Amino acid sequence: MSKPASPLTISATEILRQIIDGPADPARLEQALRHLAKWRSELISNTIVERSGAKVLSGPFKGMNYPVRAAEGSRSARLLGSYEASLAPIIEDIVTKAYALIIDVGSAEGYYAVGLARRLPKARVLARDANPKAQALCAALAAANDVADRVEIGGLMQHADFDICKAQKTLVVCDIEGAEAELLDPVRAPGLRAADILVEAHDTLRHGLSHLLVERFKATHHVRVIGRKLDDSGLPDWMEALSDLDRLVALWEWRGGPTPWLWMVKK
Repeated sequence: MSKPASPLTISATEILRQIIDGPADPARLEQALRHLAKWRSELISNTIVERSGAKVLSGPFKGMNYPVRAAEGSRSARLLGSYEASLAPIIEDIVTKAYALIIDVGSAEGYYAVGLARRLPKARVLARDANPKAQALCAALAAANDVADRVEIGGLMQHADFDICKAQKTLVVCDIEGAEAELLDPVRAPGLRAADILVEAHDTLRHGLSHLLVERFKATHHVRVIGRKLDDSGLPDWMEALSDLDRLVALWEWRGGPTPWLWMVKK
């Protein structure tokens, strides 16, 4: 006798029926494929926790307790340690720089805020996110990793708030779904000129956004553009038994298009 469908599968099935209800259409099928891949990703995340536990398995944040859900995007890639794999060498560079202050704007559930707090035990970390649910997840993640005393959680950053960067060696990490076009402005926020900045440019949402940011900061910062990368080196041995499709879905980060990172180090 087969097991009864889980609430996740029931919900995914109902949504899928709504998506495909209509005439044949490539856009509708693409939406259905993305929806099914997210459903599969959630199942794989649950399996990773059951088989390997709720700790990050590899990468720069290996060993971080990760008992929370992702505020957005893939939990499985975070658990595997393959999330945004192209940033791994940048994270190691960040660790060697020993920043006194880290400001994580758009901190979500705290993957970077808490991960960097663990790697830089002397740093003060400001985790900023407008979403109260994300703030609660970040608080839970910080507590699970014994860094709650150094991860200060709050809401929106304003331009003037970056003045704090002038007083100490500061790293700004920014992932705010296109709003970086307004926030990361060294004219309106001159404090940014004193900080190193790692920002995800959401070109998929706003065409040419990465170029805009490069132009803004090239006079004061050395700018490096970093593209996407998949890294399967952290897949646990038991995943050898999975299909190629499931292994790909495990690494998938749910992106819908290009979101290059800019690593901007002040001159």
